Amino acid sequence: MVPPKALVLFAALFSSPGFAAGWMPEGLPPPPASGPALCQGAFLTPDQGKAMLDQARTAFADRAAWERYATHLRTRLQEGAQLAPWPRRTPLQPIITAKRTYDGYTVENVAFESVPGYFVTGNLYRPTAARARHPAVLATHGHSRRIEKPEDYDQHARFSPSMQARAGTLARMGAIVFAIDMVGYGDSIALVGQDAHKAPFTLTLQTWNNMRALDFLLAQEGVDPARVAVNGESGGGTQAFLLAALDPRITVSAPVVMVSAHFFGGCACESGLPLHRGADHFASNPIVAALTAPRPQLLVSVGGDWTLNTPQVEYPFLQYIYGHYGAPGRVANVHLPDEKHDFGPSKRAASYWFLADQLGLDARAAFDAQGGLDESRVTIERAGPLHVFTADRPIPAHALRDIARVEAALKSLQR
Repeated sequence: MVPPKALVLFAALFSSPGFAAGWMPEGLPPPPASGPALCQGAFLTPDQGKAMLDQARTAFADRAAWERYATHLRTRLQEGAQLAPWPRRTPLQPIITAKRTYDGYTVENVAFESVPGYFVTGNLYRPTAARARHPAVLATHGHSRRIEKPEDYDQHARFSPSMQARAGTLARMGAIVFAIDMVGYGDSIALVGQDAHKAPFTLTLQTWNNMRALDFLLAQEGVDPARVAVNGESGGGTQAFLLAALDPRITVSAPVVMVSAHFFGGCACESGLPLHRGADHFASNPIVAALTAPRPQLLVSVGGDWTLNTPQVEYPFLQYIYGHYGAPGRVANVHLPDEKHDFGPSKRAASYWFLADQLGLDARAAFDAQGGLDESRVTIERAGPLHVFTADRPIPAHALRDIARVEAALKSLQR
């Protein structure tokens, strides 16, 4: 299966002569004596994180300098994620079941094979109002507590009221939305188990799953390929800005409570592979997020986590890089100094306003006449109806049920 044209063009840029331009700032902690140079958790202090961005401003003083490094960095991110060369795209073989119709939108349960035998699971939300073309939104999610008993699913990951409210509201606003499971979350627990999420390979697989999710979304009838967004919080925010950096089909990115100059992600799915640092590159998360420029991007930050300095540190850096394209206004920041690390109503409201503006969605479906958030017309289901695989719809017999076998299957597509 031939990769989409945009990815072919990206690959051509990666391999063009004269584009490699490494960069390594001063003052980084020394790399380990052996093994990969990982940047995990609070790898830097806030002051060190700011100092790295200050050096990046000097190093990338104009658009040409930035684009040389941006091309080099995309290559290193692809390699660090163990996706070089890009795996061969195989048929998705989508399974779409159990359509329910609610107020202004429908919900369906979806599985498709990102790798032969490995099923990506989620829910597809579609608007009921007919349009010639609909924007598409990939809705990613962050980390949740372990599932210990069946009722825990009702507050878990893509089944959570927050995710359902977000996906349903965006669908009512006019978008086709795919709410995707992280590896080892949601229906993926039944496939590979919760502990599979702890493996560094999860970063590889989730990135590939998200790219294949775009393949799935873009294949849906009525989707406008010029209006494709990704939006997620925490670990889902990492997925959002990494996907936007690597896949040019993302036209709008909205990572929530994640982009930090000093914090690199506390889970192996975010920082378990050498994405951020190698022999000839360094990139904290705002530098990775800057690869989205000049496509529109929203950072939502709070006072109660590692994004507390965003208005003074990360956001000005992104404005500086966007300024190289004459587009500093295409990156925005909503800072909520009294809030903590979650995807609560005010953070969803900020996402809705931004996505409505950038994608041409109907904001009236998310807000009342006074401008207050109104998600009351979204039906919050129990987790049961949202599951793709049930006693009546069992996991296909050819499904890969071991994460090591999934890894081997993905690597076989790179030969």
